[in-house]
Amino acid sequence: MQRREFIVLLGGAAAAWPLAARAQQTAIPVVGVLNGLSAGEWTGPMGGFQRGLGEVGYVEGRNVAIEYRWADGQYDRIPAMAADLVKRNVAVILAGGYLPAVRAAMAATKTIPIVFTTNSDPVANGIVASLNRPGGNVTGVTGLGGELVPKRLEVLHQLIPSAGKFAVLVNPTNLVTAQEARRDAPLAAGRLGLEIILVEASNETEIDKAFEGAAGQGAVGLLGVDAYFESRRDQIAALSLRHRLPAVLGSREAVAAGMLMFYGADVVDFYRQAGVYVGRILKGEKPTDLPVLQPTKFELAINLRTAKALGLNIPPTLLATADEVIE
Repeated sequence: MQRREFIVLLGGAAAAWPLAARAQQTAIPVVGVLNGLSAGEWTGPMGGFQRGLGEVGYVEGRNVAIEYRWADGQYDRIPAMAADLVKRNVAVILAGGYLPAVRAAMAATKTIPIVFTTNSDPVANGIVASLNRPGGNVTGVTGLGGELVPKRLEVLHQLIPSAGKFAVLVNPTNLVTAQEARRDAPLAAGRLGLEIILVEASNETEIDKAFEGAAGQGAVGLLGVDAYFESRRDQIAALSLRHRLPAVLGSREAVAAGMLMFYGADVVDFYRQAGVYVGRILKGEKPTDLPVLQPTKFELAINLRTAKALGLNIPPTLLATADEVIE
């Protein structure tokens, strides 16, 4: 090789090295989203998540990529999905919706940061050491869903003051949430002088049977306490009208679908907070330094069309406190 050709070749290689280095440096981080529900049912909360990312400078497709894994209500798919996200070496995992998704992510990795959204108590369930100092690679947002069961029963009783018996619908495949509901709902009902019927369902057919059982035992209202039931809210709304059994689930979207009432944290803002945390971790902060967040705003939504179809008269005092009324 001539000396002049060698110099030209060397110069070309030297120019290529910075280009390769810059390409590596500009590779955008990938966030893994792990959720037990379906994309179509969770558009509102994920919009909140995107806004939270945007607040700290991240926009999907521009400077961050997102790998979505939706279990569509089939909880047994979650562990394999978590393992797949870890295999893809995502930068952060958002484990959303319920505690088993968080446990699956934690079992899959001890190093990739995990931001959770859950209604269960993360300290009592061993997810974090404390709310202020989570420890390990996990932090997130807790919606205090278990603690809200008594309040939801109280509001449901205010909606139907003549009622003395309510049903609580649990999903036996979600062991933690089901256990909390079996423990907390009867205690809350006892303080209100109410009787509780516990019914179980983990699929479409069992939901039908649960409504039949609750109505047959004289329940006059039903409270669903598992994220899976959000994926069946259209079915539950129809069963509520068929059996004349007012139903309550854990989201405002459920009220729009025909459920009677929602009381709880603003789920969209809940996920916005999670998006902010994911963005802060992408910028270099550690999960152990980010305290677990709790909701500061609770909302009451009432569907007056459903109330009318069920023959219920909503007390004016309760309507006056509602954040949203669907007429």
